Amino acid sequence: MTLTDPNISPLVALIAGILILILPRLLNYIVAIYLIIIGVEGLNHIHHFFR
Repeated sequence: MTLTDPNISPLVALIAGILILILPRLLNYIVAIYLIIIGVEGLNHIHHFFR
């Protein structure tokens, strides 16, 4: 199985959900990291920072 964008999002959501249930204080960090990753990915599609 190759990991592509449609495959990664549900896996990240599942792992984040489980971690939030176990350690609720991680919610802020998980949301912040997720938003940063999505933002960098979105900007990469526009400006092509990474290949």
